[in-house]
Amino acid sequence: MMRFSRQSAIRSNLELRAEVIHVIRQFFHYRGFLEIETPIRIPVPVPEANIDLETSGDWFLQPSPELCMKRLVATGYEKIYQICRCFRKGERGGRHVPEMTLLEWYETGSGYFDLMVRCEELVNYVAERLNLRRYLNYRGKTIDLAPPWDRITVSDAFDRFGSMSAESALKHDCFDEVMGVEIEPGLGSDRPLFLYDYPAERSSLARLKLNDSSVAERFELYIAGIELCNAFSELTDPVEQRARFMEENRIRTAEGKDAYPIPELFLDALKDMPPAAGIALGIDRLVMLFANACSIEDVIAFVPEEL
Repeated sequence: MMRFSRQSAIRSNLELRAEVIHVIRQFFHYRGFLEIETPIRIPVPVPEANIDLETSGDWFLQPSPELCMKRLVATGYEKIYQICRCFRKGERGGRHVPEMTLLEWYETGSGYFDLMVRCEELVNYVAERLNLRRYLNYRGKTIDLAPPWDRITVSDAFDRFGSMSAESALKHDCFDEVMGVEIEPGLGSDRPLFLYDYPAERSSLARLKLNDSSVAERFELYIAGIELCNAFSELTDPVEQRARFMEENRIRTAEGKDAYPIPELFLDALKDMPPAAGIALGIDRLVMLFANACSIEDVIAFVPEEL
């Protein structure tokens, strides 16, 4: 007799997952994007203060395919996407696993507002192919997917929903805490919501806004309180990007962590990168939403504790 297992219980979710990934590939194929593959094991990562990496010998397991994909953009690839496995050390919870599946895409001649429209198109395309039409039901909430979706700046979100301003939160080193506890849970409860124009201190690899250098052209998408993606108008200045990498490593060492090597080949390629926008979207979380699943482990075949 076959033993009943967690995998047996979530079979319908895994079938849905396969269909979602299939439909995503259709979406990008019909829009002229090239599906590419880049190495999962890399010698040099993006230095980020808050992301710790899994090692593989003297190299690293990628936290995202960002560096290699941007090098392709710099050599003339105009529209590319990838669905791949990515790794973050120590991430485990209802919405986190240390090995995740990301969808990442880049498009030249685009900015972060263009990516917002592309996100609306993608999620609605998937919903239509799943016969959900314009409504998504998730954990007792009915989410209206009809575009255009809601948009709010980070500054306005802190003023409306937080106990302090974004500026004060940065000053008191509690920006992420206020965001995660006070603001994020209520975002996108009726309609998907783009949280955009992050403070320059949280710019990562995004370019600063031309008419307001205090904020970066970056957004995150929230549906039913779940952060689904992180997107930028890409920074293409290698000098500024190097300075940001050095600052991230300075923070790491101040916190007692190891600094990561600087990705020199990426910085060299950045000189040739045209204006572009890029985004990383969590496939696992997207499937959670469409499967009405309360935990990420309900939509992945094996969790670390089962291996």
